[in-house]
Amino acid sequence: MSVWATAFAAVVAFMGIGLVDPILPSIAQGLNATPSQVSLLFTSYFLVTAVAMLITGWVSSRIGGKRTLLAGLTLVIVFAALAGTSTSVAELVGFRAGWGLGNALFVATALAVIVGAASGGAESAIILYEAALGLGISAGPLVGALLGDWNWRAPFFGTATLMAVGLVLIVTLLKAPPRPAARTGLTAPIRALAHGGLSTTAFTALFYNFAFFTVLAFTPFILHMSPYGIGAVFFGWGVCVALSSVFAAPPLQRKIGSVNVLHLALALLAVFQIGIALSGHAGIIVFTVLSGIPIGLNNTVFTEAAMEVSDAPRPVASAGYNFVRWMGGALAPFIATELGEEIGVAVPYALGALCCLVGMAILYVRRHHLRALSRVDDDHTMHDAAPVPTY
Repeated sequence: MSVWATAFAAVVAFMGIGLVDPILPSIAQGLNATPSQVSLLFTSYFLVTAVAMLITGWVSSRIGGKRTLLAGLTLVIVFAALAGTSTSVAELVGFRAGWGLGNALFVATALAVIVGAASGGAESAIILYEAALGLGISAGPLVGALLGDWNWRAPFFGTATLMAVGLVLIVTLLKAPPRPAARTGLTAPIRALAHGGLSTTAFTALFYNFAFFTVLAFTPFILHMSPYGIGAVFFGWGVCVALSSVFAAPPLQRKIGSVNVLHLALALLAVFQIGIALSGHAGIIVFTVLSGIPIGLNNTVFTEAAMEVSDAPRPVASAGYNFVRWMGGALAPFIATELGEEIGVAVPYALGALCCLVGMAILYVRRHHLRALSRVDDDHTMHDAAPVPTY
């Protein structure tokens, strides 16, 4: 029950990522803002999330995982509700930044709590976590569209309400996990990035996340659809994210190895981004939905790689990895939207495809740092091949 309570709250937390997608044009219209100004909703959120990742281990090792989860949930509830009261883009961007702080405290700790509490081992726990991510990302646009069609402020109040439900579940169902024997230092996540495997994974994920959030943050402006239409497109996209992360990534890892899955997924995402750039309206919809497949593959494999590739404690490795990779989520929305406004709508996707190729190049050049992932893949394969004991 502890795991499921945390997973439910994680679903709601990840809903906050895709929640604003269907209402971005409505927010721009309602607050008399340009698309690039509205894109700062993503930038402030992920920039604060990235930096705050550096303190999550320091906080949780002092007050405990459960209290850290509750602190993060409380901040999200407060700032999501405040976002619904915004009278300007500047206010909304600021409240989203506070939301990002709460999200960082919750998300980084939730993964560690789920991995620690789940009985099926780290791989199963990570798949559950990624399933929560996929479900949240797919449900977010639907909730945003449903409430946003009534009023663009409503999705923010809706998120605050759902997060309050999550907080009650965590309070009542989550048994406080034991605190770490040693307290985590503030510089531990940065020091962890000195490991070649973790830094390779993190910086590859930075370029991947730039491509990922180019699709998520800029595409609503070129779809020229109602909130319901945008919500439907990104619901389909989110379903592809969820299904591929849970059902496609694990068998592919066992068959061709984690690093090869990353190469395959990055190449597919580059192809789909070029497809968006060169297509008409129908093609944009199709390629946007299909881009969820490589994004789901990447999310699962990158997360597992960050947990397994180094000898750092999982919370510390997660914090260092997320600090670097969320920078891609912070940079992409504003840069992509500015390029789309100033040069042309195809340019952001061309840059996103280029980022995928850069990520593949990093994986190839630094492949010797990722040998530990091959051993993990071998362990998974041997585990699957082992005979089932009879009693």
